Amino acid sequence: MNIHEHQAKEILKEYGAPVSKGVVIYSLENIETEVKKLGTEEFVLKAQIHAGGRGKAGGVKLIKSLNQLKKEAKDLMGKILVTHQTGPEGKEVKRLYIEEASNISKELYLSCLIDRETSKIAFISSTEGGMDIEKVAIDTPNKIITNKLDLKDDGPSEQEIDKIISIFNFDKNQKIVASNLIKSLYKIILEKDASLIEINPLITTKENKLICLDAKMNFDDNAIFRRPEILKLRDLNEEDPMEVEASKFDLAYIKLDGSIGCMVNGAGLAMATMDIIKLYGKEPANFLDVGGGASKEKVSAAFKLILSDKNVKGILINIFGGIMRCDILAQGVVDAAKEINLSIPLVVRLAGTNFKEGKDILDNSNLKILSASDLNDAAKKIVEAIK
Repeated sequence: MNIHEHQAKEILKEYGAPVSKGVVIYSLENIETEVKKLGTEEFVLKAQIHAGGRGKAGGVKLIKSLNQLKKEAKDLMGKILVTHQTGPEGKEVKRLYIEEASNISKELYLSCLIDRETSKIAFISSTEGGMDIEKVAIDTPNKIITNKLDLKDDGPSEQEIDKIISIFNFDKNQKIVASNLIKSLYKIILEKDASLIEINPLITTKENKLICLDAKMNFDDNAIFRRPEILKLRDLNEEDPMEVEASKFDLAYIKLDGSIGCMVNGAGLAMATMDIIKLYGKEPANFLDVGGGASKEKVSAAFKLILSDKNVKGILINIFGGIMRCDILAQGVVDAAKEINLSIPLVVRLAGTNFKEGKDILDNSNLKILSASDLNDAAKKIVEAIK
């Protein structure tokens, strides 16, 4: 789960990390009242969307007066912001973050994330802040260092912290602030189930301060049930409506750009199904894993979800029954297809637990369903059916 910059900064502030004073605006009506709380005449106005590249897209502006702030805020609120991460459709700006301007001396990069391969916490440090770290890694890899820390209740040691910040050449006072920041990020990872915290840029100011000027946080979806305070920060406006609907039924769903809808049980089988669709010249419309123990109602919801995508011209269902019973899958599909009056080709491949019973349900449904003997046969049939 992703959150907004202003929310990430509130968490950082809660853990004692240095952040600029700022206010979040949902309506232009109260902008003047809110910015007075900052006690400054120079502001930075930031669009709040779940995407990077806001500055290049015109979503971050340095403001020199209150009148300019009002004008720029009016232009930005409700604007469709297109960045390299939003895709061509962009994202609508529904909230703004206004913070005091900073006298920037240097822009640095610092992030903290779970390294699943080693089961450690990785800290990535770079002198090249304010840029895409992936580009820095390609162009100037010598300007990035990575340190992987073991999970410990007492946090990172002073020696580990010194290695993390060694690339920055901080003075004595900056080292003290940076050391506390490293400890804060480490605690947030453990105590909030964050999977990524990115400070880009982390700045030094001309007043010799260290400030987290921008912040991004992601959280482990599988642990969110035990973090209700984080779940409250979820902004459904920033998520695909179909993926939001899928989450209500605990379906693993990702919308794609193709024309063949897929319903599969198991992530590996789902990937194989999408691959073979591409092999036969078409593109999958989604990734959808109904899971191992799906109910008839869950299968029906998944089927309706696929059909709600107007780009879908045909559906391929590929089920290998283990925990998942093929007869339950078949009944869910039949119920949903009859309810919405299915009018596009449907190919079903069943194997495993109760597959004969499932095939009987499909054969006796009076629906135009094409049966497939294996995955190869299924892909051929659905691609041919939508030509």
